[in-house]
Amino acid sequence: MTAGEIIERVEAEKANLLKAKLNHAVSPAENTNTIKNMRRDIARLLTILREKQTATINK
Repeated sequence: MTAGEIIERVEAEKANLLKAKLNHAVSPAENTNTIKNMRRDIARLLTILREKQTATINK
């Protein structure tokens, strides 16, 4: 994945997380772990993005 693709994916995941949080506020979700997993997926993507950025800077 390129940095641009990762950024697009992060934005999409953040939008999905917001929708999930709003849906959970209206009617509690059966599995609340999905929100936690979404946050962790976003963090993983941001970590990969940061690693790619520092790798290009160090070259």
